[in-house]
Amino acid sequence: MSGLTFKHIYGPVYSWRMGMSLGIDPLSHSGKYCSFACPYCQLGAAQEYGIERRNFILPADLTAEILSLPADCRIDYLTFSGNGEPTLAANLADLIKAARQASPNKVAVITNSATITQKDVQSDLALADLVLFKLDAADEAVFQQVNRPAPGITLAKIVEGIKAFRKIYKGKLALQMMFVSYNQSSATQMAQIARDIAPDEVHLNTPLRPSALPPLSVGEMSAIKRIFVASGLPVLSVYEEEKKEYKPFDAAATVRRHGRYNE
Repeated sequence: MSGLTFKHIYGPVYSWRMGMSLGIDPLSHSGKYCSFACPYCQLGAAQEYGIERRNFILPADLTAEILSLPADCRIDYLTFSGNGEPTLAANLADLIKAARQASPNKVAVITNSATITQKDVQSDLALADLVLFKLDAADEAVFQQVNRPAPGITLAKIVEGIKAFRKIYKGKLALQMMFVSYNQSSATQMAQIARDIAPDEVHLNTPLRPSALPPLSVGEMSAIKRIFVASGLPVLSVYEEEKKEYKPFDAAATVRRHGRYNE
């Protein structure tokens, strides 16, 4: 399967949360476009930074790439992520529908949560089987330090937006929380916010792929997990989940969208 090249899909990669995941980049263009500037991001700084939604790729082109995959390519999820924030694609709903037409696999969207206050984004995400929302802080000061959002984005708006979406969403909702030195002491407060949202799962992460911030240790993450478990939350923690080797069909495209997975 290696040696194939694609413009809009990458991987497949093994996800400790979802199994074999075929990445879909709805922002496929020359650089990263995101509404956050998280210092731990394995993709580095965004070449474009903002919150404007617009179209980047055509649904028909995505369909063609998925249909051209080898018949023996094992996939558990078609995962919208890629080189920036996927909900900044204005035609995300059409792209999800195109992916469903091309493949019987479930659809996931990994989002930084910044646009969840928008009704059109909520409608788009409601089409997915699984939505993973980033939530890395318990107060505005830590939010600004850990996520460095574009102007106008606040933690309070994000939390209320996720709660509103939770009430209407019929699929599986997970919170993904990236722990670094900046927010390590906020674990108890973050667990309380998670309890208020009532997700199906909480994913506790720390940056294991190369980034500007070092990961927390196994012991530190275990202590954080105990806080969440004591709060009655269903938890997956990155150090404790199964890891499997994988060989993407286009290594360069996968590094550009997924980080330096092989280091």
